[in-house]
Amino acid sequence: MNTEAANNTPCWQPLSAIDRRVAGVMVEKAKTTPSAYPLTVNAIRVASNQKSNRSPQMELDEYDVEESLTRLRKMGVVTEIVGDGRTSKFRHMMYEWLGVDKVELAVMTELLLRGTQTVGELRGRAARMDPIADLSELTPILESLKEKRLIIFLSPMGRGAVVTHALYQEKELERIRREYGVEAAGQASSTPAARPASAPEPVVSRPAAVSTPPAPAASPTNRDAEVLQQQVQQLQAELTAMREALEAVTSKLREDLDEIRRELGM
Repeated sequence: MNTEAANNTPCWQPLSAIDRRVAGVMVEKAKTTPSAYPLTVNAIRVASNQKSNRSPQMELDEYDVEESLTRLRKMGVVTEIVGDGRTSKFRHMMYEWLGVDKVELAVMTELLLRGTQTVGELRGRAARMDPIADLSELTPILESLKEKRLIIFLSPMGRGAVVTHALYQEKELERIRREYGVEAAGQASSTPAARPASAPEPVVSRPAAVSTPPAPAASPTNRDAEVLQQQVQQLQAELTAMREALEAVTSKLREDLDEIRRELGM
């Protein structure tokens, strides 16, 4: 399968929370543990309930996963692989379904697995699947996804900006926008509420204008503090990404050990 930008027109649509989790873990495991991919229903269930790299936490059973896979197959998100007849396995079709390239899909996967986050957090987390050197390298990726209407900025673009995916169902997306004060068009409201037409403009007696000195510019100390705070946030995001990468490696080693034990009949 071509893992770069798909030639077909993308056909994505909003997904339920469970469907987002299932689709997200399938892409994640395809990228981080390709030797264990495609995935069985049980492997998808275990990955969906994983305690790291997930928000919110879920406790799905096999029935939940099977129902989700049925829905995702109908939408063209996943396909079933015919194997040796003992266990069905499933492969994602997210490149074609979203119309994205390799690194764009890594970014979308982190948003599907964790939801709303800052661009600094997103860079560190997505880089465990595909390299993203820094925020300057992430910026054009986010701009491309924004043009494809796959992501929404919940605060002004730039360092510290908050972003999320656009695959939420309508009520979920409305709630998130309200939490961040963002209008349906995806932009923060800057226009005050209009005064009712029937209400006359109150007459206010204003004192004579008084000359006031201009507000003092921010001191160098304050600017230095802001820069340091941004650097601390970036370091925290990078440390979090390193910890999550270590957890992913540890999880893979456990899976390999379990596989060896099964083969040895232990």
